[in-house]
Amino acid sequence: MNFESLQDLYSGASGALAPLLWLTGGLLAVLICDITPVLIKLRPAVVPAALLGAAWSAAQLIANPSGPVLGGTFIGDSQTGAFTLIFVLATLLAWGQARRYYDQEKAFIGEHDALLITAPIGMILMAGAQDMIVFFIGLELLSIPLYCLAAFRRTRDESVEAGLRYFILGAFGVALFLMGAGLVYTAAGTLNIESLTHARVALGTPLGGMGLALIMGSLLFKAGVVPFHLWVPDVYQGSPTPVTTLMATGTKAAAFAFLLRFAPVLPPEAGYPLGIIAVVTLAMGNLGALVQKDLKRLLAWSGIAHAGLLLLVIAAAVTATGTGEQAQILNAATSALLFYLLAYAFAAGGALGLVAWMEADGEDHTSLSRWQGLGSVRPGIAAGMTLFLLSLGGIPATGGFLGKWLAFSAAVRADMLPLAVLGALTSVVAMGYYLRVVITIWMKPRPEAWATPRIDRPLAAFLAGFCAAMVLALGLLPGFVLGPLF
Repeated sequence: MNFESLQDLYSGASGALAPLLWLTGGLLAVLICDITPVLIKLRPAVVPAALLGAAWSAAQLIANPSGPVLGGTFIGDSQTGAFTLIFVLATLLAWGQARRYYDQEKAFIGEHDALLITAPIGMILMAGAQDMIVFFIGLELLSIPLYCLAAFRRTRDESVEAGLRYFILGAFGVALFLMGAGLVYTAAGTLNIESLTHARVALGTPLGGMGLALIMGSLLFKAGVVPFHLWVPDVYQGSPTPVTTLMATGTKAAAFAFLLRFAPVLPPEAGYPLGIIAVVTLAMGNLGALVQKDLKRLLAWSGIAHAGLLLLVIAAAVTATGTGEQAQILNAATSALLFYLLAYAFAAGGALGLVAWMEADGEDHTSLSRWQGLGSVRPGIAAGMTLFLLSLGGIPATGGFLGKWLAFSAAVRADMLPLAVLGALTSVVAMGYYLRVVITIWMKPRPEAWATPRIDRPLAAFLAGFCAAMVLALGLLPGFVLGPLF
């Protein structure tokens, strides 16, 4: 490849690649600051600066989409820009929660930040991929840092086990994807998503169908959907809580971002089976959360249920493939998915942030029993957790309510009314375990022997307050988000 062909390849790609360039520059700056004594004091400012730069570039991408770049293998449209904002938000929350969280690992915080800022690079590549090779590169750039971050607290057996478990099962998921991609390429002769949408005859063969099934299995594993969900509670519980925040918000968003791109490739007959899997995931996640006594495990099972509802939106988009209403339903599914993930990022990220904040007084504060009577001594933290849980449950006046309404509306619009009704009924179960936490916080007496939790983490307090404000804003004033984004 000569210089002219390289110039043509990257021509007009600056806008689409700007968020990636900001994050890559931030990664290099973190590494340079970490090994340069004179610059090491600048390191704490590098990560938020790079993330804010990426967010600004993503906002520009929403306003001025670039279209397909890099030979049609990546697309810089408004959808990629909107998902990039969610990825940046998830990473910022994780980074902020990690400040003053680690004790014995302080000497390695530079490596932590380098790994953390690498993850959204992979997420953006997954969201904008128009070729499955680009998606695979993004998947690895996301997964490998997460394996390391999950095991970052090397003095805790639970953390090391979480990292090892995630690595082994993640390798299984990657193998499924590569095998599926190989079969799809054999059947259709291409890995370009746009080309695959016009290769239905080839993908309808047993070889192509098996390839699509393997790819979907890999994607459902990354999203934490039944039956590929059993890793989620153990990995979420064992990982450092800021890393759990990134997994719960960013990783889930990246998986569904590509599923939305991939939906037109799937045959419309796959829509109802996916919808059934979604409803089963909703039921399994909510029933599993009912018996949990650890807050991180409870939020993990809750996250599985939320993944089920998001999959129902994807099923609606798949069902509409090839119909006269494909464009309208796909737009409705995109809006529902983006708003739901944004509301979920603030609610789940805020709840996990409060758990990380409380862990400053001991790791046993992930146990639900340690939150008993917290409202009497720390009403601010208790009120924040209550608000986040009510949003996750879909109570009106919160962002979670409108997110669920948009999700079920997309399913109904795609003529999936029975599945939407079943999904709504299973979602009601969620209030059982959310309210159990609220009752524990406000209505159970706090033992006098327990010390009052410290509140000496101002950044954690600011992030919790910001998430709470956004949860209410999304519920009461959704137009300020729906307007510019959708």
